[in-house]
Amino acid sequence: MTENIRLVPAPLEIVFDLADKESEAFEREFQRLSETDDDPIGQWLKIAKARGETKETDPVLLHLLIELHRKVDQLTQIVKHESPERIELAYSAEIESIGFEHFRLKANLLEPGRRYYGRITMPLFPKRDMGVWFDAVDGKLANIVRLHERDEKEWSQYVVARERVMIREMKGKT
Repeated sequence: MTENIRLVPAPLEIVFDLADKESEAFEREFQRLSETDDDPIGQWLKIAKARGETKETDPVLLHLLIELHRKVDQLTQIVKHESPERIELAYSAEIESIGFEHFRLKANLLEPGRRYYGRITMPLFPKRDMGVWFDAVDGKLANIVRLHERDEKEWSQYVVARERVMIREMKGKT
C-alpha cells in the first residue's frame, strides 16, 4: 500500500501529540484554528462583502490591506506580551515529504495504528498554523484524516507547488 503513495520533498514543521490524551481540548483548538478569519477585521470584511460594499474594490489590494491590519494586530500582541492560546503538544518534528493525503516525518516518532492531533506551520501568505488529525501508517508515514475545508485547499495547492519545484529542479539537473 505505501509503495503507491506519491510524496514530494517539503520543508515543514509539525508539533503533535497522541489524540487520545486530550481529545476534547485538541478538538476545541482544531475548531479555533479554523476560525482564523473570524477576527474583527475578518468579520467586518465578510459583512462588507455580503452587503456588496466591496464590489468596486480591487480584491488583491483589499486582501493585502486586511493582512497589513492583521500584522499590526500581531505586533500589538507582541508588544503587550500576548500570544495566541495553543495547547502544548509533546512532539516536535520536521516533515520530510508530503502528498495530498499523507506526509512523512524525518524521524521515526509515530506509533503505527495510533491517531494524532497536530499543528503544521504553513509557509503561505498569511503564515499560520493548520490543525490536522492523522493516523500513523508506520513510524514515519502519516495518513491525514481530517483538515478544515480551507486548509484542504491550501494543503493541496502547497503540494502542487512543491511538485512544480521538484520538476524544475529535475529539469535543471538534466
